[in-house]
Amino acid sequence: MKYISVGNELEQASQLVLGCMRMAEKSSDEIVTVLKTAQEIGINFYDHSDVYAGGESEAKFAKGLQDAGISRDQVIIQSKCGLRDVHTNYHFDFSKEYIIDSVEASLKRLQTDYMDVLLLHRPDALVEPDEVAEAFDRLYQAGKVRYFGVSNQNPYQIELLQKSVKQPLVVNQLQFGPAHTPMIDQGLNANMHNSFAINRDGGVLDYCRLKDITIQPWSPFQVDLAQGLFMDHPKYVELTKTLKQFAEQYQVSFEAIVLAWILRHPANMQPIIGTMNPERIRSSVAAFDVDLPRSEWYEIYKSAGNILP
Repeated sequence: MKYISVGNELEQASQLVLGCMRMAEKSSDEIVTVLKTAQEIGINFYDHSDVYAGGESEAKFAKGLQDAGISRDQVIIQSKCGLRDVHTNYHFDFSKEYIIDSVEASLKRLQTDYMDVLLLHRPDALVEPDEVAEAFDRLYQAGKVRYFGVSNQNPYQIELLQKSVKQPLVVNQLQFGPAHTPMIDQGLNANMHNSFAINRDGGVLDYCRLKDITIQPWSPFQVDLAQGLFMDHPKYVELTKTLKQFAEQYQVSFEAIVLAWILRHPANMQPIIGTMNPERIRSSVAAFDVDLPRSEWYEIYKSAGNILP
């Protein structure tokens, strides 16, 4: 495992993050095995949200740590807030009251006095940056949150927040993987008359690099939330075939070669793996043994149907 400084602030964070969205689906014994496996390969960073299984994933994680004999100081806990009424009237809420109430509820479920990192879960069109700043100040001064960040936000949304928020925003969680590359496409097709040249995110990749904001790629094995895994998608047969060939060449798992492709990018990203399968978790660490040359990195990129200008 490799360890990085998240946002040039949070030291000794594992470069692979275990996403806990599906943890509520597992039994207590299965969760213990998952957590012990993650610790064995060096993962110390765990990603949550207050809406994952209605908060049950956070609660089961806390019990799992106790059952596994893993102490609080051995883990870095990150959670997110801002999504409301997901199954009824889904909307976003970055109000001061909701942020504070959400964190208090998450801390109770996680059975901890503090959260290492809090992210705002997607943008809120009605955001009042001063309210966010007040919430962050209160949580920070009370020792309940140590670091802050965002998810799925573009540069100007972050700049707007950072104008009011005193604490540095150290993380931006964004979807990225070999079948989902808009962050890469636009930069490669600058000044071109084609669909890849459309600036869909305000140049968020380069912005985050300039501002020392760590990008956490989520769902690296999906096309998007609607289309599911790219391995099962007819549009990405060639990509899947190419990745399997390189996995065999480097004698690593399919998961590891996908992660190696992400890790090869110099942005020093921190990918989130969401599997609850101990074997897949264990095999993922082999990604750090693969150093793809530029030619192979671009071969994988092109096999997803991307055309270089």
